[in-house]
Amino acid sequence: MTHDFAALRAELDLPPASATDRFPADVLAEATVVAELGLPDVPDETDVPFVTIDPPGSRDLDQAVFLERVGTGFRVHYAIADLGSVIPAGGAIDAEARRRGQTIYLPDGRVPLHPPVLSEDALSLLPDQVRRAALWSIDVDEKGVAGRATVRRARVRSVARLDYEGVQASFDAGSPHPSVEALADLGRARRALRVSLGAIELALPEQEVVARGDSWAVRMARRTEVDAWNAEVSLLTGMAAAQLMLEAGTGLLRTLPAAGDDALRGFLRTARTLGVPVPEGATASEVLAALDPALPASIVLMREATGLLRGAGYEAFDGAPPEQPLHAGIGAPYAHVTAPLRRLADRFGTEVCLAICAGVEVPAWVREALPSLGETMRTSDQRASRADRGAIDLAEAWELAGRVGESFDAVVVRADDDGGGGEVMLVEPPVVARCAGRGLPEGRLVAVELTEVDVAGGRVSFAYDEAHTSA
Repeated sequence: MTHDFAALRAELDLPPASATDRFPADVLAEATVVAELGLPDVPDETDVPFVTIDPPGSRDLDQAVFLERVGTGFRVHYAIADLGSVIPAGGAIDAEARRRGQTIYLPDGRVPLHPPVLSEDALSLLPDQVRRAALWSIDVDEKGVAGRATVRRARVRSVARLDYEGVQASFDAGSPHPSVEALADLGRARRALRVSLGAIELALPEQEVVARGDSWAVRMARRTEVDAWNAEVSLLTGMAAAQLMLEAGTGLLRTLPAAGDDALRGFLRTARTLGVPVPEGATASEVLAALDPALPASIVLMREATGLLRGAGYEAFDGAPPEQPLHAGIGAPYAHVTAPLRRLADRFGTEVCLAICAGVEVPAWVREALPSLGETMRTSDQRASRADRGAIDLAEAWELAGRVGESFDAVVVRADDDGGGGEVMLVEPPVVARCAGRGLPEGRLVAVELTEVDVAGGRVSFAYDEAHTSA
């Protein structure tokens, strides 16, 4: 039986897989004009050997990086696709992007924020192509502390399109690309710094849906060290952008309030209950940073830590800064500026920072948009999350259809407070689902029985019998 995500797409008001690139005629017409525009008269930085690091096959390349060692520290050159200089404010592309909010990814195809002629061609930082960019320069010392950041428009050229696993293999072999030779040291220094700032960051293995014959299956995505190191470059830039905005009194922050003391103490108690080492005086951030993601207790504790990351939002300001500017997951104020091809807010955040660094007024069209951007992003974030979770739920049900009554090994990731059930993650396939049964032991490997599969609704259920615990 062939399975597809047509019903999920319809539920989320997304186009069918056969028409994911479909845009209104006026948007496509304007995109054609934009794609043919010449390069601006801005500084030429095409001699800097930038590289991109993205999943294999990606064409919507927002970021290109070149890292230098300067003394005992680093200089980060980070080129971000420049959309603000070419997309007409208030035009057809702008209006459609505000309606979409961000690129939505589904296993059978993405629904892009911008027409592919722009996001996957004319404005993408593809290799060996001269492109317009917002070029960040940030000095970082050997302890990961950033100095003053600047951003300006420039022409750049990527010399190579790299992917995560390939870059990881090059580091493992001791022969990384020269442009990112410093990535490991920079990434580790920045990660250690953010842990010291109390960042609540999870390294949970992530489920993803992959094609399997005429159907789909769930697997755990392999997260390499390079994923984490590369993310630190983006986070560094977003933190620098937030600092510029706060100093200037204008911007759009991505915020997340810090968890309360009771929640943090409860998290550390849970860690001790699971047998996770909690050194005297250790913070939740330090305990999380020391976890081995391969251990069942670590997975349980990381899922428990999601309770410390509640209340995410966007804060626009023009004058007085917001009362709560922090992003607790990152450990500092933070702004979205590094993915403008795929996320609406980044184009506006970049324009704010470009104006601040140039010493000019933030453009009126940016200022006028700031108050409404938060709600636009909140709505699109919800839809993206529903698309992701919905696709995984369907794939789990398709993969387990016809197997009701079978026994599976599973890790208990959460037990209900009333002791009547909880949540488990199967060892294989890596399905996360509800499980009925008293006495589920958190962090333990147990045997559970598949009791129900609702293929249409994308739901599966299990039951636990303490007498049949496998470990």
